[in-house]
Amino acid sequence: MTVTTTSVTLDKARANQQQRRMPGDHGRPLTQSRGAARTLRILSTALIALWFALPFVPLALWSFADQWMHPAAFPMETGTDGLTAAIANGGGRAFIHSLVLSLVVAAIATPLGAMAARALSRGHVRFGKSITVLLFSPVMLPPFAAVLGLNVLLLRAWVPPAVGVVLVLVAVAIPYTTFSMRAAYAAYDDGFDEAARTLGATSRLTLWRIHLPLIAPALARSAFLAFVVGWSDYLITLVVGGGQLVTLPLIIASSASGVGNESSVAVLSLSAVIPPLILLGLIARSRNLDPGRQR
Repeated sequence: MTVTTTSVTLDKARANQQQRRMPGDHGRPLTQSRGAARTLRILSTALIALWFALPFVPLALWSFADQWMHPAAFPMETGTDGLTAAIANGGGRAFIHSLVLSLVVAAIATPLGAMAARALSRGHVRFGKSITVLLFSPVMLPPFAAVLGLNVLLLRAWVPPAVGVVLVLVAVAIPYTTFSMRAAYAAYDDGFDEAARTLGATSRLTLWRIHLPLIAPALARSAFLAFVVGWSDYLITLVVGGGQLVTLPLIIASSASGVGNESSVAVLSLSAVIPPLILLGLIARSRNLDPGRQR
């Protein structure tokens, strides 16, 4: 009688153990489908990368095509005529102008966006919702109408064209930096700053050694967004700059309006694409090298 009771107890224990197995345990359906899910994820990522890279293949071919006529599938002659023509048309100077303009816009818009995001996320300002709507107004308003109005205002105020372009682009970039930094400050714990101050650190030391390193990834993303706003702008630079500030998008547009400049336009277009991609890769690499990041 005793033996029978023990057998029944062991069977119940084994049954309960099998019932307690979670979906992620070995042998469960979710575990068996991990390989297929991983393959599907890699395949979808490769397709998306191919989708983004495919339009740049013709640009790369045209950049080195000295002669490419229909119906040839590939360039008949390759060389550097496109690069020479792009430099002769002012592409090098326009590239430097775009780079300086974008860096200045990023250097101004990023800290302003960070301060606005911190104040809004901590509730340090009154009428926070109204101020948020006001900050995002440059994004919501039609760009052409807003630029034309600001153009007249800046001309009457005797603002130099280059300064006017920077001011307007900073106003356009601030909503993006504010949105990015607001998400970061929503997850930031002020206890780190308070702990540093309790241990005797000054405000400046707390800012440089505690606060800025913790929000550095968000600052990098915000700076990248502001850089892209200045780098890719065409309308504001054309209208407010009045033709005195010639950037890369202006050169690309003027070259593309002509006929027979395909190789030069391809070189200029690639030069406009490469810097943001390099910055994006540096940001991604810095995140991977962050020792505090959970893998």
